[in-house]
Amino acid sequence: MGPLHGLRVVELASIGPGPMCTMLLADLGADVIRIDRLEPSGLGVPMKARFDVNGRSRRSAALDLKSAVGVDAALRIVDRADVLIEGFRPGVAERLGLGPADCHARNPRLVYGRMTGFGQTGPLAQAAGHDLNYIALTGALDAIGPVGGAPLPPLNLVGDYGGGALYLAFGLMAALFERQTSGRGQVVDAAMVDGAASLMSMFHGMLAAGGWSGPRGGNLLDGGAPFYGVYETADGQHVSIGSLEPKFYAEMVRRLGLDDKFLRLQGDVSQWPALRQAIAAAVRERTRDEWSALLEGTDVCFAPVLKLGEAHRHPHAVARGTYVEVAGVVQPGPAPRFDRSVPGHPRPAPEIGAHTSEVLAECGFTDDDIARLRTSGVIR
Repeated sequence: MGPLHGLRVVELASIGPGPMCTMLLADLGADVIRIDRLEPSGLGVPMKARFDVNGRSRRSAALDLKSAVGVDAALRIVDRADVLIEGFRPGVAERLGLGPADCHARNPRLVYGRMTGFGQTGPLAQAAGHDLNYIALTGALDAIGPVGGAPLPPLNLVGDYGGGALYLAFGLMAALFERQTSGRGQVVDAAMVDGAASLMSMFHGMLAAGGWSGPRGGNLLDGGAPFYGVYETADGQHVSIGSLEPKFYAEMVRRLGLDDKFLRLQGDVSQWPALRQAIAAAVRERTRDEWSALLEGTDVCFAPVLKLGEAHRHPHAVARGTYVEVAGVVQPGPAPRFDRSVPGHPRPAPEIGAHTSEVLAECGFTDDDIARLRTSGVIR
């Protein structure tokens, strides 16, 4: 049931990129055990488990990690794991007795993933922050927003998920691959500032080559180029046009009915304001759906700007099965695709502690042991 079937992952409950990373692993077949706090305070926006999409497809064991008995139970779970993921500030896991040294002393093959905003070292390592702060330090935030306006937060896609969850997942897979040769686990220090900086690699090259200059909204991919942007339609909706290559640009000019003089003006930055005005006027002549009927599937590089609640109904998403329904909640399905190791259907996120007894039994705890832990308040 997925290419990661047989991989055992322990997730110390956190918010943001940690759960996203473990969702990706669980989606592809890993057996993920989330060690939850006894109460969910401080772990994000309260919601019913079935709405917690990033928390899907894992099991939950709720332990009191401030108790030595609870920590011992957690370590016995870690004994059987291939991967551990934690998202505390540097030093917190060590103070709990669940740091890399504690875990590797018992399980030398463990790949220990650490997810933070600023990393395990450096002058900001202990500072609080969120996605917005991390991408602000990398230049990514400054590049996103309107001309003459302030930078706009791109949701939490660039820091938390792109620079955080995906780089952590990539680092874990690299460490697991290396373990095949060395037989040893290691620590993966995944910092969102590092990942977001890495995502900006191409733009550093463009900056050095003189291809990225001037204010925000004046460059090729930041909305400055009129043939790579978003336009309002007759019904107040929007469409996206990304006609970067000359042949695609020529197709756009033709299909929008623009004057042939614009065919020669793609690279003339001084003419971009006039070109933008002409494109905007043409797009305003039809509704979003009318433009979709005319341009979708053509070499204009076009797509309607869909609202979040519309995306799953688009014919392309339907044909590919991009979205699935889990416990009545429509959500993106596992990605990417595999031709042999096809992942199973996602399961809804568990209630806190739903699998505590089951997980502890797998680690050798007897029914009496589990009953004593429950009575003493160490587990839920």
